[in-house]
Amino acid sequence: MPHLTSTEIAGRIEDLYGAPLADLTAHAQDQPPGMLSALLGMHGDLALAERSIDFHRDHLARLVHPERQIGRHEVSHLFDGARRLAEAVAVREVQAKSVAAVLQSLARVPAPEPSPPLPAPPLPAQSAAHSR
Repeated sequence: MPHLTSTEIAGRIEDLYGAPLADLTAHAQDQPPGMLSALLGMHGDLALAERSIDFHRDHLARLVHPERQIGRHEVSHLFDGARRLAEAVAVREVQAKSVAAVLQSLARVPAPEPSPPLPAPPLPAQSAAHSR
């Protein structure tokens, strides 16, 4: 299964709940913890991992820029940056897989159809006797 991005996950959460992510986040803050808050938390963790990947990738790209000399001191920074990048990728993969599995197990419940109106109560039986 290819990994899903936080943007794709956000879209799936919005589809599931039928509202924009910002509205869902505001709504979840006023509610007791539940599935929505769990999904939003997982989405936040995934987005954070993606930002971490971007940061560490850019940092490594600056360290290995062709015009930059790599000395003994820089080698430890390269190893540390590569380790941090690998950790961020692993976190992203776990988060994406977990939230995708949860979302796959959920389905949007259609709005209930209006029930037919109740029949009118029966009228009282009329007596054949004349009233005086």
